[in-house]
Amino acid sequence: MVQIYSYERSDEIANAVANYILDIQDHVLKTNTVFRIAVSGGSLGKVLKKGLIDNQENRSKIAWDKWHVYFSDERLVKLNHEDSNYALFNEMVLKPLQKFKMPLPRVVTIKEDLLDESRINDAMIASEYEHHLPSVLDLVLLGCGPDGHTCSLFPNHKLLRETSKRIAAISDSPKPPSRRITFTFPVLENSSNIAFVAEGEGKSPVLRQIFGEEKTNLPCEIVNKLSTRVSWFVDNHALSGVSVSTSKY
Repeated sequence: MVQIYSYERSDEIANAVANYILDIQDHVLKTNTVFRIAVSGGSLGKVLKKGLIDNQENRSKIAWDKWHVYFSDERLVKLNHEDSNYALFNEMVLKPLQKFKMPLPRVVTIKEDLLDESRINDAMIASEYEHHLPSVLDLVLLGCGPDGHTCSLFPNHKLLRETSKRIAAISDSPKPPSRRITFTFPVLENSSNIAFVAEGEGKSPVLRQIFGEEKTNLPCEIVNKLSTRVSWFVDNHALSGVSVSTSKY
């Protein structure tokens, strides 16, 4: 089942996403010792900072030391590179937490010493990351590209059909950098909760396709059809011309 939550302003979205994360975290930690969450890159980092770090009340409610953080995809670059999703998370979440003297989550990154100028180690990097991935993630936070891609799963790419690997290497990403690793659909299918965050009028054309009556087979649409719980947190601009029922979280 897909639930869509819409808001007028970015700060409202950030706070709603934060409350959503808190609710899932608290539910999970009632019966588990760790909260396993995966994040993506792009604008999500700013949403997390605004909702979980800048908001003092929310920041204090997060059990940061019980978080195990994974990345739904990662660019095969050094961890301090501007294209690295870890570098973004570090800048938006980890560094501010250190500034506030808060405990830090455990963050699982790619093995940097396997990076090579050639593609020879890419599959090994993916396999090594998969080794650290739990069988079930409590929550996966995703973005939606203007082409309908999510993670590093792109429209019409062969990885949309990958079922044997949970983490796969991709060397021909249409969006630079071309070399990455990514979750595949078996990971998403087996996750307990998935949430998309999409903001801005630039997202409305692809959202009209994803939520339209005609099947597009776009990666985000495929996620919507999975058996897991899927939520969307969007602003009204992104929903321009999109015929869906919405609510507030």
